Amino acid sequence: FRIEQFPPTQESAARPALQNPFALRMTDHEKLANPLEGDTTAHLEPTTNSALVRSVSKSKAEAERRRALRKAGKSTGMEKTDELDEKDEHIIELSELARRLETNTETGLTYAKYRDNLEKYGPNQLTPPPEKFWLLLLLEHMTGFFSLLLWAAAVLCFVAFGIDNSSQDNLYLGVVLVAVVVLTGIFSYYQDAKSAAVMAGFKNFLPEKCIVVREGDEKQILATDIVPGDLVKITNGMKIPADLRLVIASEMKVDNASLTGESEAQKRDTKPEKKGSQQLEAKNIAFYGTLCVNGGGMGLVIATGDNTTIGTIAKLAADASNREGAQTPINIEIHHFIKIISAVAIFLGILFLILGFILGLDAIDNLVFCIGIIVANVPEGLLATVTVSLTLTAQRMAIKKVLVKNLEAVETLGSTNVIASDKTGTLTQNIMTVQHVWYDGGTKLARGIGEGVADEKAPTYQYVKNCITLCTTATFISEEEEKNGVPFQNRTFQGDASEGALIKYIEPVLRKTGSGILAERKAHPLLYKLPFNSTNKFMLTICNMDQDHEKDHILWMKGAPERIWERCTHIMVEGEVKKKEPYEEEYNHGLFTLMNNGERVLGLCMKVLPAKDYPKEYKYNWDGESGEESNFPYEGFTFIGLTALMDPPRAAVPAAVRSCQTAGVQVIMVTGDHPDTAEAIAKMVGIIRSPTRRDIAVREKKMIADIPVNHPDIGARVVRGVEMMAMSDSELDILLDYDQLVFARTSPANKLTIVKAIQNKTIRRYKDGRPAKRVKNIVAVTGDGVNDSPALSQADIGVAMGVVGSDVAKDAADMILLNDNFASIVDGVEEGRLIFDNLKKSIAYTLSSNIPEITPFLIFILIQIPLPLPTVLILLIDLGTDMLPAISLAYETKEADIMMKPPRDSRVDRLVTRKLISFSYLQIGVIQAMAGFYTYFVVLNDYGFKAKDLVGASKIFFDFADDSGSAVYEPDPNDTVGATRLTIKGNSIDLIECNITDAEVCHKPDEALAHAQGAFFVSIVIVQWADVIACKTRKLSLYHQGMRNTVLNIGLVEETCLAILLSYVPALNVLGTRQIRFVHWFPAMPFSMLIVMYDELRKYLIRRGPPEGSNKSMNLVEEYTYY
Repeated sequence: FRIEQFPPTQESAARPALQNPFALRMTDHEKLANPLEGDTTAHLEPTTNSALVRSVSKSKAEAERRRALRKAGKSTGMEKTDELDEKDEHIIELSELARRLETNTETGLTYAKYRDNLEKYGPNQLTPPPEKFWLLLLLEHMTGFFSLLLWAAAVLCFVAFGIDNSSQDNLYLGVVLVAVVVLTGIFSYYQDAKSAAVMAGFKNFLPEKCIVVREGDEKQILATDIVPGDLVKITNGMKIPADLRLVIASEMKVDNASLTGESEAQKRDTKPEKKGSQQLEAKNIAFYGTLCVNGGGMGLVIATGDNTTIGTIAKLAADASNREGAQTPINIEIHHFIKIISAVAIFLGILFLILGFILGLDAIDNLVFCIGIIVANVPEGLLATVTVSLTLTAQRMAIKKVLVKNLEAVETLGSTNVIASDKTGTLTQNIMTVQHVWYDGGTKLARGIGEGVADEKAPTYQYVKNCITLCTTATFISEEEEKNGVPFQNRTFQGDASEGALIKYIEPVLRKTGSGILAERKAHPLLYKLPFNSTNKFMLTICNMDQDHEKDHILWMKGAPERIWERCTHIMVEGEVKKKEPYEEEYNHGLFTLMNNGERVLGLCMKVLPAKDYPKEYKYNWDGESGEESNFPYEGFTFIGLTALMDPPRAAVPAAVRSCQTAGVQVIMVTGDHPDTAEAIAKMVGIIRSPTRRDIAVREKKMIADIPVNHPDIGARVVRGVEMMAMSDSELDILLDYDQLVFARTSPANKLTIVKAIQNKTIRRYKDGRPAKRVKNIVAVTGDGVNDSPALSQADIGVAMGVVGSDVAKDAADMILLNDNFASIVDGVEEGRLIFDNLKKSIAYTLSSNIPEITPFLIFILIQIPLPLPTVLILLIDLGTDMLPAISLAYETKEADIMMKPPRDSRVDRLVTRKLISFSYLQIGVIQAMAGFYTYFVVLNDYGFKAKDLVGASKIFFDFADDSGSAVYEPDPNDTVGATRLTIKGNSIDLIECNITDAEVCHKPDEALAHAQGAFFVSIVIVQWADVIACKTRKLSLYHQGMRNTVLNIGLVEETCLAILLSYVPALNVLGTRQIRFVHWFPAMPFSMLIVMYDELRKYLIRRGPPEGSNKSMNLVEEYTYY
């Protein structure tokens, strides 16, 4: 590239610091400092990272109020303590720390002291969470709420068989119930074991070896052998093996993203921190598990294993996950359902046991039938249906790169109404990226095509490009990535995050001209470099114009915009050098815009150093705090432009956030990052849509401290962790009424407190005048860092990132996003709602057949007709013909409005409601029972038994089955087909002419009853065709939903084929079925059509909504039948 010779400048006086009156009103956020002491003040300080001004507020009144509350023994709202704040190793002098640890900052521990410390503190490793023996886990899966109900039913069956072993029916039923519980328990255990195996693959937290100094000798040891007091050597790229107080820090930077949420690498030094500062924000501490990304140093071990900061956080996470009474919403719903079913079953069983005694039934027979009623009320196949439904959903989520560790977690996500999301790595890419460049008085997009994108051929842009190339030291380090053509944005590099972003941006630009960073640096040899430091806040390089050392040298500088601008006297505009004063307003506006976006802005400038003044052998030397004693110019530079970097949002996040909001799910941000950055990202992704306190301050050109927090135009709040912890419980509860919330600079304990506060919130108040309403929040927390793990454990469902997520976060979570895509959470919400809808449908379908299964027992006991449906046939329905159709409803696609509805209110919208019971029992179930009894009476009538004569005739049928030889037919015992009366053991029944002349069945009570029972069984199958079709939707018409559920269609065929096999395979007739006549399939069909027509009419009326002019949100049909 070519550098034009600039005319010399006459201005050499130091430039004043940037003073932008408008920008000075751009204060950060609300009351930023510790509000527990001091008077309310505001001061300004320059910044290179976010806003130009910060307002710091402290409240003496608040401190006094809390002291008074403590004296009175009342809650202060400050019981939410953070034990990380109590540590002081970052505050005391190194010499004092060395004395405390009985070590030496140069020679390390003695071997004797090392052995003492190893015995005292133990190995340097986190205590793993206790693991249950696999057999106990398996037993847990077999003793859940629903499983216990089935165990109870099985025990009752065995009791019934023990009382009356003349029939094997109850034995078979008990064995099958036990098999159902065992098989579904094994299936659930297997699914959880698969997830646990995937989790085991994530374990990789501690470096295997590191170098320590003991008694002056360097020694490589296992990281687990480190003890407090050890002197550890740190190198670039090393994972920190323990919490260290730095003794030496050479240009050292660490990546604390997983611990604090800061996406920018943090510079480390050795200076003691101020008293009262938090250790998490200390610059002289390197934390266990973080990564050294630049430089190196030495550090004294101040904590190992569970005593490290990560260990403390892991303990918080463990305490949160072990909270008492924690149940998933679906677990609560199933428990609720079991209580309803158990109450109904026990009530009916005891009621008819009493009725049986009153009616004089045999005590043993009465007890057996009481057990039959209880068993008939238990939907034996539902446990398998729930397990399979959850598993199918987990498998669908796995296809979408979501690992479900806990099957019940899927439905919990569907019930969620608040998502508290981390920012770094979750909403954002956790990759610093150049977003904008400012030159020639305008802000341009760094990438893209079309208007508004940086013109790579513009004259000024050439200098921007060259400054980035030559005033950075970061390099790409993987030749393999180069060979494989990995995009530059995804390549690994050596250097800090900001320089990495700059080279990832500029390398593809240079490649277009056939060059590259290394080629350009080689073509323009480096003569001098002044690294970036926190005092100067800039980096400086001096390079040859080209490889001809006789030519002019060029000074390049990049750094904090105000430091760069103040050293410049000129500015480059369209390739020409001009005085900067006329362009100062444009510069301030551009800088303000970029900083207001939450971007990290770097200024760029240059100066030509003439060869005659700075020959080839010239030795450059920077001296003095501001360079005033240097042997080359330290001011009078030419300003080139600005680059703006940030960790950008993931592309799919804004749409995902909108989808959540449409679905009534509030998304709030909880991050450890800076408030400016957090607010900017929140606006980009749509978490903040209304004015914040800062926006009001900008609009009214005031300081933020002058804007009251209850300003009527404030619709969104950005709150620091220290502010939140200073609030009382009631103040925090009021803050949570905002639907647009960002919590910034939060510690792990802060995050935990926020999640608990959201969960404990019971009243939601609205600013727009709507009446307050009661709420029961279900909270999902997303995060990737160690700092997120306590909140992940406390949440109703924790969602961790699988790629960049820490092991501690993954352990604490219920679900893991294997692609780190926040948008997958929206899929999870949809799947969770779908599974709840489909479980409702499946339960409605399953319970409907309970009525035609129970009523035969009731009628048998009340009017003593022959039992229309024995328990084995009930079992064939519940675990045979009904099973696949019930499971197939889990495959039903979503209804159109599933993501338009608000989240279900878990206090009202239960899995099983009285409206669902009414629909299944009193509407569909009654129609099914009518179909069954009508078919039963038709069959018996066809075989010579009139319906009205069956009342009280159960003993005749029972006695005939027991002793048919004692039966007497009148008038002709040899012509049973033509007989008109049957008498056995003193009891008689009139006979009519058989419509179907089958000598083995006609007028034979046992076979005629078996055929009628088989037909009753088939009739339930037929009406269940209609029931499963009706249950496909809760509101939509079958016409709109269609019959596209392949599994359901197969289920209909399977149900029918199974009924045919059970009826017409002679070997299977031992179960109580018979080869019924084809004509006996038809009596139930009109009832089946009636179910479909009734349900379509019901849904049509629901969709019509309330009458015009009504003030109700639903009509009567929806109010009383929509389940």
